[in-house]
Amino acid sequence: MSVSKKADAAPRARKLSQRLRRGDLLAAACPSREVLKHLTSRWGVLVLMVLETGTHRFAELRRGIGGVSERMLAQTLQWLEGDGLVLRVAHEVVPPHVEYSLTALGRDAARHVRGLADWIELNLPRVLEFRSRRAARTDSAAAARAGVQVHRLR
Repeated sequence: MSVSKKADAAPRARKLSQRLRRGDLLAAACPSREVLKHLTSRWGVLVLMVLETGTHRFAELRRGIGGVSERMLAQTLQWLEGDGLVLRVAHEVVPPHVEYSLTALGRDAARHVRGLADWIELNLPRVLEFRSRRAARTDSAAAARAGVQVHRLR
């Protein structure tokens, strides 16, 4: 790359970086918030993680994602399909046979979501320890307040 092309690319990269840092997601009317909602919902993350392993039918997805209702799974798949992340293929057979897989865009999103999920799994012991310490502090503070109130009543 020539020096002048590098010089042209640098300001464009800075502008993009500045726009990303500013974050249109922070604006209330930003349409990217819908995509964020779909991708980072509990079920959206889990659907992407399961589909990252390959093509699945609806029942396979439901079995693979503990606790998801049929309604929530169907809604999540529709959202992700509408965003271009999931491909739905309905085969013309009886009984109906529908398969779901990730698009190229979906595979890219799943890679990022997987990173977040991995971080959560790796740091879960630290998070649970923090929760435990906080609950203990809250319980002792509540007990202290209750003791003060009992003392005042006497």
